[in-house]
Amino acid sequence: MSAKRINSLLAGTAMAVLGLTGCAGAASGPELPSVQHVPLQEGPSEEYIIGPLDELTIHVWRNPELSAESVQVRPDGRITTPLVTDMPAVGKTPAMLQEDIRLQLSQYISEPIVSVIVTNFAGTFSQQVRIVGATAQPASIPYRANMTVLDAMIAVGGLSEYASGNRAKLIRFDRESGQQREYRLRLADLLKDGDSSANVMLRPGDVVIIPESNF
Repeated sequence: MSAKRINSLLAGTAMAVLGLTGCAGAASGPELPSVQHVPLQEGPSEEYIIGPLDELTIHVWRNPELSAESVQVRPDGRITTPLVTDMPAVGKTPAMLQEDIRLQLSQYISEPIVSVIVTNFAGTFSQQVRIVGATAQPASIPYRANMTVLDAMIAVGGLSEYASGNRAKLIRFDRESGQQREYRLRLADLLKDGDSSANVMLRPGDVVIIPESNF
């Protein structure tokens, strides 16, 4: 066999190996647009929904004995305040909850004016971003307007020593189709190489899964 033929075969084999390595090193699914190509929202995101373990301040105007601070929503989704027993709170906006409390108190006092303020946020699962797998501190973190995957990774302490960041994937529920969709993430490029094109916008309910390296 000629030297030219051998060199050609070696080159082809090398290209095949590189191709396989590239396939094994990346997660499946399409990529999301990078932040620099997504217009940032100038206004607020969707109205906040109260979740289990949220902490509330409930103020009843001119009735301090009916007001309450540091009211934690119980795991069963309810709260108890003076004259209000086992009021469902989870799944409501603060405005909805204050109206329900107002109606309850109107049985005892005339025209109560109630305000509900969320002072410590946990949120429902649909409003959290969950980071699991090979990260320093896997966690569920409350979503905030214009949150990016970089923000979320900073919150959990970045990748672990053995993380395969470019094989990470994002799971997102598509409300229109009613199905989950899977997207590729390039977390190693973002966090280790500073590639800003790998930074993408997150949405409430997103789940980021980071596998460990195979070697």
